[in-house]
Amino acid sequence: MSRSDAIERFTSEAEASGLTVEVHRFPDGTRTAADAAAAVGCGVGQIVKSLVFMADVRPVLVLCSGAKRVNEELLSAHLGLEVRIAAAAEVRSATGYAIGGTPPLGHAVPLRTVVDPHLLEFDEVWAAAGTPDSVFPVSPKALVKATAGAVIAVTH
Repeated sequence: MSRSDAIERFTSEAEASGLTVEVHRFPDGTRTAADAAAAVGCGVGQIVKSLVFMADVRPVLVLCSGAKRVNEELLSAHLGLEVRIAAAAEVRSATGYAIGGTPPLGHAVPLRTVVDPHLLEFDEVWAAAGTPDSVFPVSPKALVKATAGAVIAVTH
């Protein structure tokens, strides 16, 4: 799938979930939270990291602030299952997107989603829009609603 196709697919899925998105593309890339923050001109805390974990054999999506790290013990305790970070092939299989461009919704398979409450400290956050060079701004509350995410503290 081309980058334009990935963005178009994401945009369509976002709108179907009730989000109107304005995608911004940056030729230098937005693959990491630091890259995205520099491109957008915001703090790294306002960047949404979309991280896929495997809970036994099921993928789970964690949306957290770019300034935070997921505490796998907290996530495991919340899910009641052992967890590990997903391999690149597992991320692509579950989401349909590459690492560094994984958006918070519109995935290949429905994903249980956990949203870290630190994102709710901001009026606006920026998340990947399907490619490692695209992001979109969104209200954290709208993101929680669109993803049907459970707001659970899983970072440190």
